[in-house]
Amino acid sequence: MSAVSDRTLRIGEVSELTGTTPRTIRYYEEIGLLPGAADRTQGKHRSYTQADVDRVREIIRLRDLLGLSLERLSQLVEAETARAELRREYHETDDPDTHRRILSQSLGHIANQLQLVRERRGELDQLERELVEKRRSIHKRLAELA
Repeated sequence: MSAVSDRTLRIGEVSELTGTTPRTIRYYEEIGLLPGAADRTQGKHRSYTQADVDRVREIIRLRDLLGLSLERLSQLVEAETARAELRREYHETDDPDTHRRILSQSLGHIANQLQLVRERRGELDQLERELVEKRRSIHKRLAELA
């Protein structure tokens, strides 16, 4: 393990490691994308773990990749968090009935995530069709002027 993963980090360090601002990290806490705000007493400094750094990086990756609203992004992250908890629970038991239950629940979370991704892809596909049509129209106008 690296030294970073063995200790708690201050918000400025998380900001540097993730390429975002402390304000963004605080905002992610406020809207529930990043846990921690409720666990801290008022006036106490924020401290983070490597898991928090990884979560911020994943939030940023999904935000940039999918261009989701914060509400949709929150839904996607919540499903991923639930799946991580299910993975942990899965590895703590050898009971086949429990494994079946966990795997079934995981499928539900993945279905929700896929729905969000597919909705976004549909929006992007529509935008692509519109741009292709605009390009075709401009090529047609250019041809008419030639």
